Amino acid sequence: MTGTIYRLTTKDFAVLEVMLMRRRALADPAVPMLERKLAESSVVPIGTVEPDVATLNSRVIFRVDDGQAETRTLVLGDAYAPVGSGLPVGTWRGLCLLGMRAGQSALIERPDGSGERILLEDVAYQPEAARRTAPDAAAGRRSHGLRLVYSAEADRWPLGGDGKIRQTEGDDPGPSAA
Repeated sequence: MTGTIYRLTTKDFAVLEVMLMRRRALADPAVPMLERKLAESSVVPIGTVEPDVATLNSRVIFRVDDGQAETRTLVLGDAYAPVGSGLPVGTWRGLCLLGMRAGQSALIERPDGSGERILLEDVAYQPEAARRTAPDAAAGRRSHGLRLVYSAEADRWPLGGDGKIRQTEGDDPGPSAA
C-alpha cells in the first residue's frame, strides 16, 4: 500500500487500532501494513462518509492485478459472513480495500517481496449510506427492523382464556399433578 490516501470512519479506525495493538504483541508481519494504513488515512465521522468508500460491512467489487472481478463483504472476521462471501479486514486484501474509494487502486507489498495491485471497482453496498437513505431516517425515527403483525385487545387472552390465574391459595394439587 503506497501513495494512497484512505478515508476511514471513526469506527473502522478504532477497529484497526485495536488490531494493530494485538498484532504488535504477536510480531505479526502485517504490522507495517497496518501502521501505514493508519498513517495514510483521514478519519471521518460515520454519518459523513461518502457512499463510494469501502467501510466495514460494505459489499465491494474489486480486481486483483488483471484477474476477474470479485464481490465480497468486508467483515471483521471469518465468522461474520457466509463461507466465501466475506473478506476479513485482517487479511492483506481486506485491509488494503478498507477505506478505499471506488476507482482507486493500491499496491500490496508483502514481507516476502511479492506484491499485487488491487483495484476497487465499486462499492455495491455501504451500511452507512443505507442508513442515511432508509425511509425512517427521513422522518427522524430509528428503525429497529421489527414490524407489528397482530395486536390483540387487552381483554382478549390467547386460546379463549378468560385471564384468570388458575391456581389460588390453598388450591395446590401437590406433587402428583406434576
